[in-house]
Formats: sequence, C-alpha cells, structure tokens
Amino acid sequence: MRDEKETVEMDFPLSVVWTTIKDAVARLGWTLESSDDLSHRLQAKTKKAFLSYSTLLTVDAIGISEKVTRVVVSAETPVTTITSVVDFGKTQERIDTLLQALSIELNT
Repeated sequence: MRDEKETVEMDFPLSVVWTTIKDAVARLGWTLESSDDLSHRLQAKTKKAFLSYSTLLTVDAIGISEKVTRVVVSAETPVTTITSVVDFGKTQERIDTLLQALSIELNT
C-alpha cells in the first residue's frame, strides 16, 4: 500500500469549498464512494490506469475561520511487486490532480 497525505489552506468559506470538492471529483470522473456533510469528509476512488490500481482518496474539509478552510487529502493505492515500480509517484500525482481541479473550480 502506498500512502500519501497533503494539507492546504484555502481562502474560501467551508461551505463553498465543501460543495466545490464534490464538483471537482465529479469533473475528474472519479467515483464518490461516501460523503458526510456533517463532518465534511468524503472518499473518492480514481479510475485505474495502465499497470496501476485505482487510488482511494479521503478528503477532510475543516473551517479555520469564516473565510479560511483547511483541506486534508489522504490517499492509498494498493501496489504489488510488479506495479510498485511503474506506479511510483502516482498516488501523490492523484492528490495533486484533485487539489488542482479544486483550485480551478474555486477560481472560476
């Protein structure tokens, strides 16, 4: 299992970020596995890629203030002896893809 984690703060209210996270997951074509509007936590699954498994991402949105939200993205990708060489960096790349999609959605 390859685990990665990234934390960012965004200058947007929690309600805006939370809605936009779900929009970004949908726009990427990933599967929304679960979503809890009370705790602002969701799990999304990426598509499989050539010689790599899908990644399960857990996203937590935490309101820091009225206008600032912290987003914590954790990701797990199962690997085998064969796919571990090919999949190197894929888990972090998928976190970056989600954060970039979220940033684009928030700034449009």
